[in-house]
Amino acid sequence: MSRVTGKPMRRTTQRGTAAVEFAIVFPVFFLVLYAIITYSMVFLTQQSLTAAAEEGARAALVWQSATSDELALNARATQACTRAATVVSWLPVAAHCTPAISSAPSGCTNNPAMDCIQVTLTYAYETNPLVPILPLLSIAIPQSLTGQATVQIDPENLL
Repeated sequence: MSRVTGKPMRRTTQRGTAAVEFAIVFPVFFLVLYAIITYSMVFLTQQSLTAAAEEGARAALVWQSATSDELALNARATQACTRAATVVSWLPVAAHCTPAISSAPSGCTNNPAMDCIQVTLTYAYETNPLVPILPLLSIAIPQSLTGQATVQIDPENLL
């Protein structure tokens, strides 16, 4: 009852306010959730490329039958890229593998007496995303992701 008039007070109805509040807040929550999922996929892809490059570099340590040092290094580099590509074969589009061979006497920068094989995997994430990219998130999505690993090989153990 109202103290002034003595009549019962009416409750003011607020029908639909929860729906309006939800309509205002939902896009923000959805954008945050979708951003978390999108960047999780970017980090997953980056980690997979790095792990694949490391696995490819380890595969370059396996002995290959060859008649010369150059042929042996090329065979090992090819084996490294084949192994690295196999590890990331789950990606919708194949990652591009580039082996780089540095042979003695120039060799590796930290040990010039060694031969080196560097495996670089590149994936064009912007054109082949794992989840569709929203227009607002496309600003912060990298164009490509790269994983890289290097292995040293003693020239005495090459052939």
